[in-house]
Amino acid sequence: MRDAGLERAIDAAGGVAQLARKIGIAQPSVSNWNRVPAQRVIAVEAATGVSRNLLRPDLYDMSDEEIDPVDADRAQEYALLATLLSCAPSRALLEQIAGLTGDATPLGRAHAALAEAASIAVVSEVEREYFDLFIGLGRGELLPYASYYLTGFLNERPLSRLRNDLAVLGVERVEGNVEPEDHAATLCEIMAGLASGRFAVSAEAQRAFFEKHVSGWMGRLFADMEKIERARFYQAVGALGRVFLEIETEAFPFAD
Repeated sequence: MRDAGLERAIDAAGGVAQLARKIGIAQPSVSNWNRVPAQRVIAVEAATGVSRNLLRPDLYDMSDEEIDPVDADRAQEYALLATLLSCAPSRALLEQIAGLTGDATPLGRAHAALAEAASIAVVSEVEREYFDLFIGLGRGELLPYASYYLTGFLNERPLSRLRNDLAVLGVERVEGNVEPEDHAATLCEIMAGLASGRFAVSAEAQRAFFEKHVSGWMGRLFADMEKIERARFYQAVGALGRVFLEIETEAFPFAD
């Protein structure tokens, strides 16, 4: 029996087949779900507009826990990036992003630019941007994997080191998921979990994970994305990611 969150996502997508198509997996996989697998939550949220809190409240409902406001903001930033890197945003998500407000800080300006890009975005054009950037015919223009950015090849030592550390965190690969765990979307989702306290680790362990698996390469991915002028929406995503990671890199050494 499907849980309420999955049923709501299927209804929002227009059926099982449509949900499977939107997140890029086979229809029988979705048909066999009783609830949305943990590693598919971000993609389903992006495709349907149904929030992760409704899809998997056991993982994302933090209402009874006290989270430092700064860490809560960091978690939201990472979760937004994870969502936009996992698949092209739905119309509902673009409308939410268009409501972001900015200020005079570099991050605030990046939020305002992303909101403006979302407000004028056409869903089909953003889907094409995502396809060209990350999927392509054979391969996308960008390969958003730690192994590639750090070694020039896929499925190399950075991936094996990450898998060891994910095992320590208790994060397991979803059966049937062929995407390597060192994809930028997955790493941003994990950082969101670390910042929110969903993964119970010390501040030092969080810093170590960031320095080992994120800071050495992901900023370059976002900078490369930012340079692709024809990808108008994802150029703004790249700018936001680059600025946010610069802030994270500067702030972590001073974390308690």
